[in-house]
Amino acid sequence: MPQPPGDAAEFTDRRVLVIEDDDTVREVVHTYLRDAGYLVDSATDSFSGLAAVAGSAPDLVVLDRMLPGIDGAEVCRRIRASSAVPIIMLTALGSEDDRIDGLEAGADDYVVKPFSPRELVLRVDSVLRRSLPEFAREAPFDLGPFHLDPSARIVTRAGEPLELSVREFDLFAFLLKHPRQTFDRPTLLRSVWGWEIGDLSTVTVTTRRLREKIEDDPGNPTVLVTVWGVGYRLELGES
Repeated sequence: MPQPPGDAAEFTDRRVLVIEDDDTVREVVHTYLRDAGYLVDSATDSFSGLAAVAGSAPDLVVLDRMLPGIDGAEVCRRIRASSAVPIIMLTALGSEDDRIDGLEAGADDYVVKPFSPRELVLRVDSVLRRSLPEFAREAPFDLGPFHLDPSARIVTRAGEPLELSVREFDLFAFLLKHPRQTFDRPTLLRSVWGWEIGDLSTVTVTTRRLREKIEDDPGNPTVLVTVWGVGYRLELGES
């Protein structure tokens, strides 16, 4: 088997939990992640997966969308109720509803089945690298009521920490660095996710989730506003 991508020196002590009921898919994912330098645990159903998240505190979860017991979206919601661990969801080919449900449940990324195991390793590398403070080397700064510390991956509002997922943090950090600038969804997909091609609903759903955490009234946003027909803009002046 060819060596998959991934820098083992960076991630040899990082633990990935794979929650997947298909034996073949689970074994392939496990093998490629292990060969890329990760410590890999596996679970074959939703309830054992939830128990493994609670028991092993993984650094990242690869989660199948369709699982026996309860589906992957509900597993994701239950994980998100107590943890900000990065989650990459495996979802069915061509099912936009599956992707949107997974993102709304709190997934940070998704990979569409059938998928390349090498691509999955690259996605794991990317999401995990963004989630780890040691890979950020930027100075903290303040903007309005918000304080951003990129190295610690912490955002506070008026001194209160915000519980953001990896992609929510990445999106908000990008916008905080570019206040009062309007960005369309393709630009945000490239700048925040690093995707040249992808489902633009990924940006829409993540924006909606972010508003729920930074706005006083998410249904009437005044901080992260929509510029109709164009995209989104952060309406904050520098403090």
